[in-house]
Amino acid sequence: MRLCFLVEEHYRHDGMPLDVARQLTAWGHRVDVLRPGDSLLAISEEVRAGSHDAWVLKTVSGGPGLTLLESAAAVGLTTVNDVRSIRGVRDKALAAVIGRTRGLPVPVTYAAARWERLAEIPAAEYPLVVKPADGSSGRAVRLVRSPDRLLEIGPELAGEGLLIAQPYVPNSGTDLKVYCVDGELFATERSSPLHPGQGVRERQVPLPGSVARIVAQVGEVFGLDLYGVDVLLGPDGPVVVDVNDFPSFRQVPDAVARVARAVLRLARSGTAVSVPGGPAGLVPAGGDAYGPYDLYDPYGQLALGEGELR
Repeated sequence: MRLCFLVEEHYRHDGMPLDVARQLTAWGHRVDVLRPGDSLLAISEEVRAGSHDAWVLKTVSGGPGLTLLESAAAVGLTTVNDVRSIRGVRDKALAAVIGRTRGLPVPVTYAAARWERLAEIPAAEYPLVVKPADGSSGRAVRLVRSPDRLLEIGPELAGEGLLIAQPYVPNSGTDLKVYCVDGELFATERSSPLHPGQGVRERQVPLPGSVARIVAQVGEVFGLDLYGVDVLLGPDGPVVVDVNDFPSFRQVPDAVARVARAVLRLARSGTAVSVPGGPAGLVPAGGDAYGPYDLYDPYGQLALGEGELR
C-alpha cells in the first residue's frame, strides 16, 4: 500500500507518528512523509485522486496539515481519521455542542471571542476552566477560581481567539486518558495540568466499564477510529472534558504496531467497521467490565505490500 503522512513541525521529532511510518515501511509498504509547516508544496500535484491509499494527519490545532487532509478528502481519498470528524473535535466549542446534544457527559460550556465577556458568567458557576477553543497540548488552560481571578489573568488570554469556559469538575487531581486503537480501549492516568503538584506517575490503569461505554460512545458520536478522550471522575460520575484525534497513545502496549495495523485496515476499508450490538463497532472481549474492547475484523490478517519511506 502507499500511504501519505502529514506531520506538522511540532511533531517532526515525535515517535508518534514517525515510528508508525517506519513500522509500515519495515512491513513493505510505501510511506511518503510531508511536512506542510515547513515545505513549499505543489498542492495541486501532491493531492490527486489515486495518489495514495490513505492520508494520515498528525497536526496541531489550526495547522496547515488539516487543509491538505481536507483537500485529499475532497478528491475522494481515504483519510485517517475521517476529515469531518477531525474538524468536529478540533473546535472545542463545536465539540461541546455536538457532545451534549448527543447525550455525552460534557460540562455546560460558555464561549466568548473576548475574555472580558467571560465576566458575565454567573459567580455560582465558579471555579471555571478556561481554554482556547482551538487549543492543544494544554496551551493556555487556566483554572479560574473566582471572578476577581478572571480579571487578573484575563489579559493573558487576549489573542487566543475564541475561548471556552466550563465549570470545574471536582476530582482527585488525576486525569484519566483513554485511547482507542482500532476498537481496543486503553486507560492511563496522569497528573492534571490544573494540579501539577500531584506528582502522579503516568501509567496504564484498569478501565471501568462505565467509562468504556462513554468512550465508545464518543467514537460513535464523532465518527473517530483512532482517538483519545480525557475523562474526569467527578462526584456525579465520569465527565468528558476533551477529545483528541490521533493522540500520542502513551502507555499503550505495542502502540506503534497497533496504530500501524489500524492505519492499514482503515486504508483498506476506507471506513470504520460497524458491528451490530456494539457502539461504533466495539464489542466487549471476555465480558469483563474492566477488560479491553476489541474490534471485529472481517478482513482477517492484513496483507503487506512493497514500498519505501521517502
